[in-house]
This record gives sequence, structure tokens and C-alpha cells, in this order.
Amino acid sequence: MEETTRGHVHPISSLIREANQIFYGMGFAFAEARLLEDEWHNFDALNVPKDHPARDMQDTFFVKKEEEDENNSGYVLRTHTSNTQIRYMEEQMKKGIQPPYRIIVPGKVFRNEATDMTHEAEFFQLEGLVVGEDVTMAHLKGTLARFFKELFKGAEVEIRFRPSFFPFTEPSVEVDMRLVGDGVPEKLKDKWIEIMGAGMVHPSVLKNAGVDAEKYRGFAFGMGLDRLAILRWAIDDIRLMHSADLRFINQF
Repeated sequence: MEETTRGHVHPISSLIREANQIFYGMGFAFAEARLLEDEWHNFDALNVPKDHPARDMQDTFFVKKEEEDENNSGYVLRTHTSNTQIRYMEEQMKKGIQPPYRIIVPGKVFRNEATDMTHEAEFFQLEGLVVGEDVTMAHLKGTLARFFKELFKGAEVEIRFRPSFFPFTEPSVEVDMRLVGDGVPEKLKDKWIEIMGAGMVHPSVLKNAGVDAEKYRGFAFGMGLDRLAILRWAIDDIRLMHSADLRFINQF
């Protein structure tokens, strides 16, 4: 009888499984939404103005579709997983389910840009959303610190916030992470690394999804899983993630 060779799990799939498990332990539910999205859910509902550079053809793949949607807008290959925030909250409100909401959204996104060692036209993001009555930036920081601590086992994790701007959060921050301790790869040890964008959900975003922005607040964050995999396993070229090269996959 021939011996059966076991397959290997792709590093992105491995990270998604592990992230889901970690966030599930913090009370997060898994959510997903469409890859082909209308402009309302991808941009307008997220407080991204019509003249925002992200809507330019250099950044977004626009798709022609014969039928019109309910918002009479065009279609794009989603540029971020944040469209799931709007669709999830809309769905809950239609069911009469008020916050608290707590979801994690891993998924593929698309950007119309040149590829190199650190950029791809398609990649994976990990999105998080928490909405409730007493949500603060301290909850955001604690959530991220616990996630990275469990993901990078054996290391102490430090998190810092730097002021930034995103249309869908206010205030907005860039999140840096530093790993210290004996179990940290030398490439990462004691170095501050920009890892994601985050912030408190903009009241307009809550209103656009039908949530009472006077009563509820929330935080959201989004990180690139490809970048996280590069840090986790010291991968040199992000393009290897989508190469389908078994010599790369078989290492995991």
C-alpha cells in the first residue's frame, strides 16, 4: 500500500485559524462579506468622501455591472475588509439585535498597485470591530496586546499608539508593536514595528449602519495578514504567499 503524503497548511490559512481561535477566546464571532462590493459599503458608508485618493483608479479595481444595486452605486473589488463592518451591523439591526457586537473578519482584499517584495495587488487583512455602550481606547489596546501575546508565544509584547487619520475612525491611531524576551527572533527583537491602523469608530459610520451613535461607541482595527506572516516566520518576499510554489508551502 502506497504511503499517503500529507499536505501543508499555507501560512495565511494557519494565521487565520490561529487568530480566530485567539479572538474566539475573547468573545469575538467570525464574520465575512462579499469580495465584489458596491461603493456605498466599501466607501460612502465608511465616511470616505467622493474625492478621497483611495477611490482613484490607481488604488481601486472598479468593476462594471449591468444591474444597479439598492444604493445606485458602482462596484469595486473591496479595498479593505471594513465593508463587513457595515454589512454586519446592518444585518443585526434588521434583525432587531442591538449592540454589543464583537466580530473578527479575516479576508482577501484588492489594491490596484505595483507588486514588489512588500506589496501585492491582492492580500489578506484581519479586521476587528467592537461596539457597545462603554467601549474605550483602553479596551482596544488591551485587546491587541492580548492577541499579540498569544500569537507570539514566549515573548513579551509592548503596544504603542501614534496619532493618525482614517475617515472611518475618530480618533485614529497607527499601532506599533515591539517584542522583547528570549523567545523572539533577532529580526524582531526590541524593534518597534508598524503593524496596523485602528481607532474609535466614527459616529457617522455607526449612523450609516443604523446604530444609535448617541448611545453606542466602538473601536475597529485592521492589519495585513501577509505582513504579519512575514514577521512571524521571517519571510523575505510577500509575493511568495501567492506564488503557489510548493517549495515555499512545504516549509510550513
